[in-house]
Formats: sequence, structure tokens, C-alpha cells
Amino acid sequence: MRLRNIPGADEAIENSEYCVQETNIHKGQWEMIFPTKQPLHIEIGMGKGQFIMGMANQNPDINYLGIEKYTSVLLRAVQKMEVAPLENLRFLCFNAESIHEIFEKGEVDRIYLNFSDPWPKDRHAKRRLTSSNFLEKYYEILTPDGHIEFKTDNRGLFDFSVEEIKNSDTWEILEITYDLHHDDAMNQGNIMTEYEEKFSSKGNPIYKLIAGKRS
Repeated sequence: MRLRNIPGADEAIENSEYCVQETNIHKGQWEMIFPTKQPLHIEIGMGKGQFIMGMANQNPDINYLGIEKYTSVLLRAVQKMEVAPLENLRFLCFNAESIHEIFEKGEVDRIYLNFSDPWPKDRHAKRRLTSSNFLEKYYEILTPDGHIEFKTDNRGLFDFSVEEIKNSDTWEILEITYDLHHDDAMNQGNIMTEYEEKFSSKGNPIYKLIAGKRS
């Protein structure tokens, strides 16, 4: 799907007090961009920010960093923050392919992946955010007890993700559901993304898994 370019989005992101600039200087010191030193959770592919803003509002004792590579999408989240600022949330316009280069080993406590691009063609499998290629990078930046939480409505992507984790020597599935909104335990405290609201309203099941490092 082609994204609509919004004039002035690049400039707005560059000048926003809520967006982190110069990513290379924060490695190992991401805690310094927040008023309080707290655990760090990141969302890769945060879209318009509904999920991560809800999480930050619900959990003031955790710092959140939302990562989105498209300025025209990130701009919507910035506009929301200007109306209702959150001290424990900041944004970053960045391509996740280099995620391991901007965080120090063990610097991140949790990673959220919500409704990621499925990249349906086999030749693009490595681009999927749950591919072994990305799992290796997550392993490097997560704490020993860090988790990945992944939600999608795409069964093909979910099955692929399950297999990638099962075939991994370093990851294991801790929890899994094939119908999140009818799973009382895993749905407890669930904050929906914009896509989640859209797909679930059509009756589509939402799939979710939580993965952690093997003992």
C-alpha cells in the first residue's frame, strides 16, 4: 500500500521535542532522554501511536520509545503528544534493520511488534520483523529476561513467526493465543492498535505470542 506523503512531515519530526534526533549518540544511554531512570520498552513500527501512548499512560513507571520509519505516519503520533504529552514516551524515526546498532547489549527490557508488514513474497522473508534475521538483533539488545510481544491478524505471518521461534536455538514461546480477544488471560490489560480495532471489528481473530530467551 502506497503511503500518502504529508507536506512538512519531515520538518515537523525534525523539530519536535518529542522526537529523538542523532540516534548514534544515545547508545547505552537511552535512559538519559527521559526525566526518570526506568525500564525501557520499545515498539517497532508504532504507526500513529495509539498502542504505545496507551501503554505509556497506563504504566508511568516504564519508559517507552516508539519507532516508526515513515514521517507521514509518525507525524500523527506527534500531533497527539502535543495535545496530551507523556513524560515517559519519546519517538524515533528510524529503520529497524539497524536496530542493533543504536542500542547497547541488554539495554531494552521489552519489544512490541504490532501488525507488522507481512512481506508476503518468499524472497522478502528476511524483511519480516519476526524473521531469524531480526530475532538475532533483538536477542542482542534485550535484557536476559527481556520479552518480545507480537500481535497480528495475518495468519500466514503468525505461522511463519511461530516456526522461526521454534527453530531458534536462543528463543522460546512463553505464551500464545490464536484468538486474543477471547483469551481472558492474555487479553487482560490489552491495548488495541488502530489496525487491531479495524480488523477485530470485522470479526477477524487476533493472534498473539510472547517470546523470551531460552534458559
